[in-house]
Amino acid sequence: MTKPLNGQWPYPRWIAHRGAGKLAPENTLAAFRVGAALGWRMFECDVKLSLDGVPFLLHDDTLTRTSNAQQALGAGLSAVAGEHPWGTLALLDAGSWHSPAFSGEPLPTFEAIARYCLNNNFFLNIEIKPTPGTEYHTGQAVASHAARLWHGADVPPLLTSFDVPALEGALQAQPNLPRGLLLDRLWMGWLETALRLGCVAVVCDHTLWDAASVTQAHSAGLKTLSYTVNDEPAAQRLLALGVDGIISDRVDFFPAATTTVG
Repeated sequence: MTKPLNGQWPYPRWIAHRGAGKLAPENTLAAFRVGAALGWRMFECDVKLSLDGVPFLLHDDTLTRTSNAQQALGAGLSAVAGEHPWGTLALLDAGSWHSPAFSGEPLPTFEAIARYCLNNNFFLNIEIKPTPGTEYHTGQAVASHAARLWHGADVPPLLTSFDVPALEGALQAQPNLPRGLLLDRLWMGWLETALRLGCVAVVCDHTLWDAASVTQAHSAGLKTLSYTVNDEPAAQRLLALGVDGIISDRVDFFPAATTTVG
């Protein structure tokens, strides 16, 4: 069984976006290794399901931007990642689009990333990224896999999503896992929705946080996280506001702070 947070916030303030930001192909094991080599201890990644239900890392709905799918799959075949079985996805090159040094880097399974984090005592923020139409099921499945992989661990992963049904699925499947609501705007009812979903955090576009919204979230007992913060003035503004987490691509620029926030 995964251990609930019980009011504690064990995560570092600084979180490496998609493994290592822009320094390596996003959402790959290579990216996690680059981020770790620079001293980062918490990582964010995107997880979705293959056609046959294998959780794996990919941000986009389609494979086009970050793999050689167009060449490997051939013309006329779907570029939607969730429409292919894992056996097909596992053969793709997810590194050469970034740079020749990463040629041949595969798409990783969620299990492989989980094992890497657990073996090295790293923290993980899992963004649930469903293929459209599979939101609730993907939330259930990702949460169930996370609970299995982190069974008995001292610190569980943080599950986040823009998709309310995905968070509802995660809540139904594994209520003990901490959840966060992702927002690209402060739509009406965002705070009430986060509380209804039993979230422990709200994760906003960093420009949305100001003194009023941070106070509103903190007063409701929610932690405040920000994406994607890539320059010093933005980071300093957020720190002055008292935000609890900063997700950044600039793993080569910001210090990989190891202290947690309470």
